[in-house]
Amino acid sequence: MSNPSNYFECHWQASRLLLAVYLLELALALITLFAVELPLWVALLGVLACLSHAGWVLPRQILLRHSSAFTGLRRNESGWQLFNSRDGWQPVQLRPDSLALSVAVVLRFRLVGERRVRGLCIARDALPREAHRRLRVRLKFSRRRWAAPE
Repeated sequence: MSNPSNYFECHWQASRLLLAVYLLELALALITLFAVELPLWVALLGVLACLSHAGWVLPRQILLRHSSAFTGLRRNESGWQLFNSRDGWQPVQLRPDSLALSVAVVLRFRLVGERRVRGLCIARDALPREAHRRLRVRLKFSRRRWAAPE
């Protein structure tokens, strides 16, 4: 039986799984910089780049503590919208290369008025099990999921 409701909403929290994977990758990158024969200045530049990336990504994408971090997704008559505390609900166009897997949902989207495509990973531990399943089902089977916002 299908649900005729066009309304869907979910809010997520920071994911411990995503944090652990990111910190592991960061550690491997830093170890690699010193394991490979590089001039010291190149290795230090690489360390600076890795730490700068972590400073940017951790609060915005993983810990979700920055005001521009997206923490909610909804679908209503107007289309798909993402929520952050700075701008509230913003209409988005989901991209066809979005993935809905059991371990994580990777949302690829474009905000209205922007040309660049952004990505967002929602790990399975960021939402309750049932909410994550409903999100995956909505993304896989929703009609007009790739349509531009109205």
